[in-house]
Amino acid sequence: MANRRKKISRRTTALFIMLGIAILFGVLIAYEQISILYVVATLSLVVLLLVVGFADLENVGRVEGDGTRS
Repeated sequence: MANRRKKISRRTTALFIMLGIAILFGVLIAYEQISILYVVATLSLVVLLLVVGFADLENVGRVEGDGTRS
C-alpha cells in the first residue's frame, strides 16, 4: 500500500510552476524591483536562444517512409 502514491500529472505540475512564477513576478512588480525583472527577462531570452540554437531542426518530422514517392 505504501507504493501506491498518487502522482501529480505533468500538466498539473506545469500549472503550479506557472502559477508560482506569476506570483513571483507580481511580487517583484508590487515592490518595484524592475531591475530584477530585467535580469530575469534577459537570462530567459538567452536560455531560449541557446535552446533554439542547439536544437536539431534538420531532422524534425523525418521518419523513414514518411510518404515521399519515388
